Parts: sequence; structure tokens; C-alpha cells
Amino acid sequence: MAPFNRREFIKKSSLGFGFAALPVPVKFLWKDDYISKRPAAGQRKFTSEAVEKTIRTIKKSMADEELSWMFENCFPNTLDTTVKFYEKNGKPFTYVITGDIDAMWLRDSSAQVYPYLSLANEDRKLKNLLKGVINKQVECVLLDPYANAFFDDASKVSEWKNDLTKMKPGIHERKWEVDSLCYVMRLSYHYWKVTGDASVFDAEWKKAMLLILQTFREQQRKESKGPYTFQRAGGNPLDTQFAGGYGNPTNKVGLIHSMFRPSDDATFYPFLISSNMFAVVSLRQTAEIFSEILKDEDSAGQFKNLAREVDEAIQKYAVLNHPEAGRIYALEIDGFGNALFMDDANVPNLLSIPYLGYRSKEDSVYENTRKFSLSRVNPWYSEGKLAKGIGGPHIGEHKIWPLGLIMQALTTNDREEIVSCLKMLKASHAGTGFIHESFDVDNPKDFTRSWFAWANTLFGELILHLHRTNPEILKRKL
Repeated sequence: MAPFNRREFIKKSSLGFGFAALPVPVKFLWKDDYISKRPAAGQRKFTSEAVEKTIRTIKKSMADEELSWMFENCFPNTLDTTVKFYEKNGKPFTYVITGDIDAMWLRDSSAQVYPYLSLANEDRKLKNLLKGVINKQVECVLLDPYANAFFDDASKVSEWKNDLTKMKPGIHERKWEVDSLCYVMRLSYHYWKVTGDASVFDAEWKKAMLLILQTFREQQRKESKGPYTFQRAGGNPLDTQFAGGYGNPTNKVGLIHSMFRPSDDATFYPFLISSNMFAVVSLRQTAEIFSEILKDEDSAGQFKNLAREVDEAIQKYAVLNHPEAGRIYALEIDGFGNALFMDDANVPNLLSIPYLGYRSKEDSVYENTRKFSLSRVNPWYSEGKLAKGIGGPHIGEHKIWPLGLIMQALTTNDREEIVSCLKMLKASHAGTGFIHESFDVDNPKDFTRSWFAWANTLFGELILHLHRTNPEILKRKL
């Protein structure tokens, strides 16, 4: 594929190629059979009256029957199929599996329940369930802040038990990902901001947040390489790390090392910029809680100082000149001047910068970065007969991740771009009525993961977002 001129690149639309050439078929290929794909009412793991009411309300405002059917299937999928609620020591706990893998990822569990926060004040049971997720995440962090996925049953043996790292009972996988801990802080913060309920900020929560602060500092690696290493024998090279499990060398500039991306793929350069951006936002949010609720100004100052240091390092070292795209954020750097120019569909990615709250949609460096992410100069951008968008090395070439399409729609004000994303999402469910991990750009029946609750719930979040901000889009027949 021939490279294209930078001037032409900058002139193009936010996609780099405009919407006229969007390769989505006019008609859907499968039979219009919009019977609910949800479990029978008696078989659902959890039912929220506020969620059910919201589904009914929003469906009435949606003109596209197929999209409405997908929303009804996807939005409650986390509650329907993945949660286990219980009480322990007088506190609620909620174990949330990712779907087809019986383990709780800190990242996925946060993202899976995040869209329900807006309904928490309407449903006491739902509010308690959300508190339970926070309490369970705190328990997980205190068990091991370097692990990314956990079991509810400590006697369960992980398929990754032989990984060369310090596995403990109760851990499913121990891939160190900065974003995992950011998602924990994000859920706690927004739960408080929405509900006004500060009861979750107890001694255990405070201990977990201070452990996160300690872990982030350890992974700045200013004085030593720190306590974490990871290697996995054989198999996929994206599942292991370089240099004895410490990753490629870095210049210690204040950024936080992340050995894995949100996709659970190994980083090439350990400074994963999108996750460091997420850390800046989350550290500041947690500082607000320590200041306003816990009245611990010393700790609040430590969170703020680390956020400031990381932010300054991002701006100094991660904004680089790309030969086609101009000044953009690199996805990964090493602090020595080396950089990886790509974007991955998993969130946090570069596309999600305004969604995370790090920079606005109108920020000039973000605008360039977004154009890069959604164009052919991003190595993991693909175009085909059915759709075009961002994938990633986790699945391979010619596969788009719906997470990327959803995030694309969440980070634009362009109605036609949003509609295009909705059309691609609608055209890619392969008759299942659910959102998948990835799909082939030419064949939606070639998809991965039929039960991926994070993608389902994020799609529900998109529809809720449009219902609030662009309801006229939902009134269109796509």
C-alpha cells in the first residue's frame, strides 16, 4: 500500500478518508428475527428495575429495530450473565467475570458496570451491587496490585500457574498493566460523584489506594527495577516479556512502566502512553477523595505530585513528529527517543484520550493523533468490504475490534461519523445480537468471543450517551 502525503492526510476528514467510501452493505445479511437473546428472567444473575426501565424508555426512542434489539441484548448483559453478589463481614461484594472466561479482570469489571452508575440513585439494589464491585476490587488489589485477573475461589488453579512470576492463590493471571489499577480508581471516584455515597472509602479502601500509589512509584523504577517480573514459557510472544521479565530498557524520565497493554499483549517499549495518561487522571481523582473525604492532605499531595510528574513527562517525551501525521502522541516510548507509532483498539488507547478525561476533543495534538489512529498509517487500522477501523496484534491483521468503533463514536461530535460507526456495529454482529471481541473486515461471521461482556456493556454505554447528547441519531433508521 503506497504511503500518502502528509498534507493530504491533514486535509482529510477525521477518519482520514471521509465517509463516502464506507464499505458497509446497504442491507443486513441475516434474517430479521429480533427475539430477545437475554436469559429467561428466572435465569438472570441480577435484575435491576432501573436498568429494565431504561431499556424500555430508550427502545421507544430508537427507530432502527435491529439496533434497538442489540441494545436490549447488550446493555444488561453484565447483570444478566456475569455477576455474583454476596455479603461478607457485613459488606457487599460483587464478583464480575469477563464473560467466556471465569475470572474477574480489574479493567473489564470496572468497564462492565460503569454505565450503570448513572442509574444507581434510582435502584438501591443496583447501588449495593456497585459498592460490592468496589469492595471486591479493593480485596483484589490488596491481594496483589500487580495481577490483572482474579478468582473468587482461592482454591481454583489457574491455567497460568506456571508463569514465571509470583503467583498467589486467588490469582488467575499476573500481567502488570497500569490501566488495571486506574480502572479501580475510576470506578470508586465516579461512584462517589454520582451517588454522593462515601461509605466505600473505608480503611481497606484507603490501604488499597496507598498501595496503588506505592506500586506506581515502584514502576517508575527510579532506584531499582522493582519487584515485578513476568515471563511465560512457549506460545505467543505477546504473552511474555523481554530481558528476564523486566521488559526493554528505559530512560527513567518519571513515566510508569507497564509490561502489558489493555489487550493483555506485552508492550514493546514499557512506557505505555495511553495508560500513563489514564494514571494522571485517576491519580488526580483519587487525590480529590483523600482531600475532601478522608481529610488526608499529605496523601492527597502525594497523588497530585505523581500525577504532575507523569503528565510533564508525557508532554516532554511522548509528543513526537510522525512523518505523515505531524505532532502526535506515540503509543509507547522508552525515554531514549525510540517510539512505537500505532494505536490498539483496547481502552485506554490513544483514540480514547478525551473519553478518559486527559485532553479535550479539540486539543490539536489529539486531533492529529485521532486522524492517525483512524487511518492507514496506523499499522493496526484495517479496511474491508464490511467495515473499517482499529484492531490490534492480539488477534491479528484484517480484524476490527468493536471496542474501537464504539470508542470512535464516543469521541466525536460528527453525527455522520457516529452513524457510520453504528452501521458497522449493526452489520458485524453476525446474527447473534451481541458485540464481539473482533471480526474480519470482509466477513462478520469470522469473529472472536461470542460472550464478551465488556464490549456488550460499552455498546450500551454508547446508546445511553447518544440518548442524552444526540437523541435525533437514534430516531434515524440506519
